[in-house]
Amino acid sequence: MGESANTHQHTSPATVAPSAPPPNLALSRGPTWTPAEQLQQLHYCIHSNPSWPEAVLLAFQHYIVVLGTIVLIATTLVPRMGGSPGDKARVIQTLLFTAGLNTLLQTALGSRLPTVMRSSFVFILPVLSIINDFSDKTFSSEHERFTYTVRTIQGSLIVASIINIILGFSRAWGHLTRLFTPVVIVPLVCVVGLGLFMRGFPMLANCVEIGLPMLILLVIGQQYLRRIHPRADVVLERFGLLICIALIWAFAAILTVAGAYNHVREVTKQSCRTDRSFLMSSAPWIRVPYPFQWGTPIFRASHVFGMMGATLVTSAESTGTFFAAARLSGATPPPAYIFNRSIGLQGIGLLVEGIFGSIAGNSASVENVGLLGLTHIGSRRVVQISTAFMIFFSIFGKFGAFFASIPLPIFGAIYCVLFGIVAATGISFMQFTNNNSMRNLYIIGLSLFLGISIPQYFVTNTTQDGRGPVQTAGGWFNDILNTIFSSAPTIAIIIGTVLDQTLDAKPSINDRGVSWWKPFQHKKGDVRNDEFYGLPLRINEYIPTRFH
Repeated sequence: MGESANTHQHTSPATVAPSAPPPNLALSRGPTWTPAEQLQQLHYCIHSNPSWPEAVLLAFQHYIVVLGTIVLIATTLVPRMGGSPGDKARVIQTLLFTAGLNTLLQTALGSRLPTVMRSSFVFILPVLSIINDFSDKTFSSEHERFTYTVRTIQGSLIVASIINIILGFSRAWGHLTRLFTPVVIVPLVCVVGLGLFMRGFPMLANCVEIGLPMLILLVIGQQYLRRIHPRADVVLERFGLLICIALIWAFAAILTVAGAYNHVREVTKQSCRTDRSFLMSSAPWIRVPYPFQWGTPIFRASHVFGMMGATLVTSAESTGTFFAAARLSGATPPPAYIFNRSIGLQGIGLLVEGIFGSIAGNSASVENVGLLGLTHIGSRRVVQISTAFMIFFSIFGKFGAFFASIPLPIFGAIYCVLFGIVAATGISFMQFTNNNSMRNLYIIGLSLFLGISIPQYFVTNTTQDGRGPVQTAGGWFNDILNTIFSSAPTIAIIIGTVLDQTLDAKPSINDRGVSWWKPFQHKKGDVRNDEFYGLPLRINEYIPTRFH
C-alpha cells in the first residue's frame, strides 16, 4: 500500500505564547500608596503660619506641654538635693528661662525646626551621682547642701558643653549622620518615643482617677467629638488638649477640696492633690534668673566626666527628635550641615544653662514634637511664640507656679498620646526602604528591640541613689557607661549604623533607600533644603561656607 505524500509531512510544533506575569493581587484588592516625602494632612507646615490669635493659643499649648517635663525633673531632683519648695520654684523658673532662650536660639539659628529645647531626663543619672557623692558631707543646713550641689552641677555642665560644641562645629556629628539611611532612622525615631514609656502610663497610674479620665477624654474629644460639626473639628483638633487639661484639672481641684485625698498615702497626695506642690506660696512674684545666681561654680573632674556622657547622649536623642520634627512639620529630612549647626548650638545652650545654674542640660523636646502631629500644625512661628510664655512665666513666678501645680498624672496621660505619635512617625520612614527585604527587617527589628531592652535593663538595675549596673573602681567611668547604655536612641544608633554599614551594604544599596536619602544630605542636593533650613536676615552671607 503506497504512502500518500501527506504521510511524510512534518507538522510544526505548536507555538507557545509567553506566559503573562501573575496578576498584582494587591491592586485587585484595593489601592496602594506611593511613598510621600512630606505629610499631606498638615494644616500649616514649617514656614506657613496660622492667624496671630490661633498662633498665640497654640504657643501657650506648647508651653503647657513642656512645663510638665520641667516640673517632673525639678520634683525628682530638688528634694534629694536638700532643696525646699521655694528652691524648687526658683529651679523651675531657671529651667523655664533657659528653655525659652535655647528654643529661640535653636529655631532661629540652629536646626530651624519647630522644636522646643528643654531639660532632659538624661541628666538625672549623673546628677543623682553628684547628690550621692555629697551624702556623707556635713553642711550647716539643707539649703547649703542644695546650693553646693547646684554649683557642682553648674561646673560640670559648663565643662561638658564642650563635647557638643566640638561635635557640632567640627562637623563630626554631621559626618556621622551621613552614614544614616532610612533603615537606621526607623528604629532611632521609634525609640525616641517608645524609650520614654515610663513617663506615660506608669506616671498616669500614680493617680488613675485623674490620669485615666484625661487620657480617655483626650482621645474621644480630640479624635471623635470633633467630627460632629465643622466648627468643632477645627477647635477640638487644634485646642482639644488645652480644653481637656482645663476640665480634668478642675475635676482634680474639686476632689481635693471635697476631701477625697484626706486619708490616703502621702505618695497619692503628692500625685493627686492640686495643693501639694507648695509652689504658689513659695514662688516669688517677680524674679529674673541671672548668671551664677547660686554662687561660683564648682569643678570636679569625676562629675564632669559623668556629665560628658549625658551631653553625648543628648546629641543622639535630639537627632532622632529632629528627624521626627522635620516629618511632622512638612520639611525635608535635615541635611548633615543642619545637624552640625544644631548640635553645636545645643552645646552653647548647655553652656548657657551651666552659667544660669540649671540642674539639667537641654535636648529637643519629644513631647512638643508629638504635639505638632496631634494638632497638624508644624509652624515654626508658633514654637517661637511659645518662648515668650516660657520667659514671661519664668520671671513672674506666681503666675508660672499656678500652671506648674497641674498634677503630673495629667501630663502622663498627655505623654501616652504624644510619645506614641513620635514613635509612629519613625515607622513611616519604612516606606522609603524595601519592606520585603529580610536584611532590612533584621536590622530594624534588632535595633528596635535592643534599643528598648538594653536601656530597660540598666534603668531597672539602677538604685535610687543613681548607682547603675556598671560598678567599677572608677566612678566617672561608671557614670559614662551607665548613662550611655540607659539611652534608647544612643543604642539604636550604634546597633543600627554598625549593622547597616557592614551587612551587605553595597548589594543592598537600593533596598536601604540610599538613592532616595542621598540628595537630602547635601545643601544643594534638594532645592527645598534652603527653603526650610535657610537662616533668616541673610545671615548665611556672614557665616564661613565650611559650616554650610
